[in-house]
Amino acid sequence: MSPIYPNPYIKKTPMNYLETIDPGLLTNNRKEMTNYQAQHFLWSVKEKVGTITLNRPDRKNPLTFESYAELRDLFLGLQFASDVKAIVIQGAGNNFCSGGDVHEIIGPLIALKTPELLMFTRMTGDLVKAMRKCPQPIIAAVDGICAGAGAIIAMASDIRYGTPSCKTAFLFNRVGLAGCDMGACAMLPRIIGQGRASELLFFGRSMSAEEGERWGFYNQLVSAHDLLTHATHQAKLIADGPTFANGITKTMLHQEWSMTIDQAIESEAQAQAICMLTEDFHRAYHAFVDKQKPIFEGN
Repeated sequence: MSPIYPNPYIKKTPMNYLETIDPGLLTNNRKEMTNYQAQHFLWSVKEKVGTITLNRPDRKNPLTFESYAELRDLFLGLQFASDVKAIVIQGAGNNFCSGGDVHEIIGPLIALKTPELLMFTRMTGDLVKAMRKCPQPIIAAVDGICAGAGAIIAMASDIRYGTPSCKTAFLFNRVGLAGCDMGACAMLPRIIGQGRASELLFFGRSMSAEEGERWGFYNQLVSAHDLLTHATHQAKLIADGPTFANGITKTMLHQEWSMTIDQAIESEAQAQAICMLTEDFHRAYHAFVDKQKPIFEGN
């Protein structure tokens, strides 16, 4: 007599999967970030979208040693967040971020020696690495001035929306530094091309909003009035999608930069097979059969 196997197309009985997991595994690997109290910027969570607001509008939202470190730590912590599925980062007022604060960062750096300077540059680079490592897609909503480290934060985001008046400058050359800051020489050419990146990094000039959209740095330009609404709406669409799969997509977009085509294809085959094991994949199939819109839960 032939063994009877369960029909894989029959809908599964819903159950709380987390109740079957040893609590020891979940400790510090799953945590809520909604109530996180930011000290050096604003943080809020609504409908699974976390919003970071750089909040020094009187100075065009510059970064300090403390805000660099807290942003790094927040993005590192977000990889364990169970209640945040997409992120929007913006600046308060009419500007995104003017970079490192001249008086609170640039001035003190002049007095430091190599070990401490390297401590600082590694910390700033760790912010970018944390942004790329966190699984939630990051949307930068850029208005007004976006310069120096502010331009890097926008660059390190997954999607960028700007306004017609935004100006983006990788201005390190203008302060006597190399353009190779926080991954700019690796990431910017991949976004806008080697020649255009070279021009911005050698001259330190501002990239206009029109150039930014035409070159692919900005996905879209929207009015300043609609910028946050648009960015939040797009983030909500991502947060309502198959968020485990979205995290895999972000990981592969980042990791495949250093792979051959054959390696990338094999890595994607393995990644997609993993996604096929998720309940979201099953939900999408059954919703299609029932002619309904799937409701994803990120598992």
